[in-house]
Amino acid sequence: MWEILICFMATVAFAIIFNTPYRLLWRIGLIGVLAWTIYSAFQRIDVSFIAATAVAAFAASLVSYWLSQRHNVPVTTFIIPGIIPLVPGGKAYETMLAFVEENYIEGLSQGSGTLLHAGAIAGGVVFALSIFSIGRGVDQKYET
Repeated sequence: MWEILICFMATVAFAIIFNTPYRLLWRIGLIGVLAWTIYSAFQRIDVSFIAATAVAAFAASLVSYWLSQRHNVPVTTFIIPGIIPLVPGGKAYETMLAFVEENYIEGLSQGSGTLLHAGAIAGGVVFALSIFSIGRGVDQKYET
């Protein structure tokens, strides 16, 4: 329960930093909670963190796109704060710490995991948004 509350507050706080309209804050918080809940649930059933991250980012992006159309705001208003709980900040810190302490093997190991985590977020977002882009611009005919 505490994880969900902290996740909601962190997502909303990040949205406030970017001057998101106040009327949308609770929805953005719920997107962050959704992403974290999916990620946590997949981790509990022993799904790899990369797949769990990709599915969570995909779900957050789908909901973000739907809400952006419903509220007439850019989709990034919802997506950027909504994926904040998935961002591997702790892993990035551990990667840099390993390199600073001259533990290069551990740094490379942590770094590859961090990059895969970030790539999974990007992949989930891009895949979800590409689903909503299918069919747009196809109907245009060009005269030769």
